[in-house]
Amino acid sequence: METLRRSLSRWKKYHIKVHLAEEDLLLPLTVRPTDNMMDLRALLVREGITSWKKTFYYNARQLAEDETVKEAQIQNGSVLLLLSDN
Repeated sequence: METLRRSLSRWKKYHIKVHLAEEDLLLPLTVRPTDNMMDLRALLVREGITSWKKTFYYNARQLAEDETVKEAQIQNGSVLLLLSDN
């Protein structure tokens, strides 16, 4: 049963938003639990947003580049903050 649950979570999708603080923009994204922060960056590039010198934050915690949506405990409807690395 656990194997089935894990394989089904691969197809699960979350609808989240990324708040780009400098541009005062809230961008919707559809992600999977197995996506990491680099995958989210790639999705932003497809939307025309460059995010390479910026850091993702969720619940006031900086997210690692290899951290997945599931590991970060990001839920459906969550908002991530994207800030410059100044």
